Amino acid sequence: MAMKLVKKTAEYSIYKRGDERYAVKDANKKAVNGEEKARILSAEDLIKVTLAAKPVVEEEAPVAEVPAEEEAPTAEEAPAEEAAVEEAPVEETAAEEAPAEADSAAKEEK
Repeated sequence: MAMKLVKKTAEYSIYKRGDERYAVKDANKKAVNGEEKARILSAEDLIKVTLAAKPVVEEEAPVAEVPAEEEAPTAEEAPAEEAAVEEAPVEETAAEEAPAEADSAAKEEK
């Protein structure tokens, strides 16, 4: 099967092959391939070029470094701190009530 000349310019010649695809040869009769061939054929409206979709790369957000003093409590540390906070008012309340009880006991003795 012979190739049929579709278009000839000073820079290149475009042929249609027997399998309905195109061949491009430069002025020196050397085959033109790859991006240059695709550019020539799309410029002549013989093909439509679609760019391949870029693969989606999921990137993780960068983790900001936090100084040791400002670190947020971890899940293990958080309950311990909450327990300490809850115990503190109980101790203060007991300490506040103790003098009041002592005063009331002293008043009762008088």
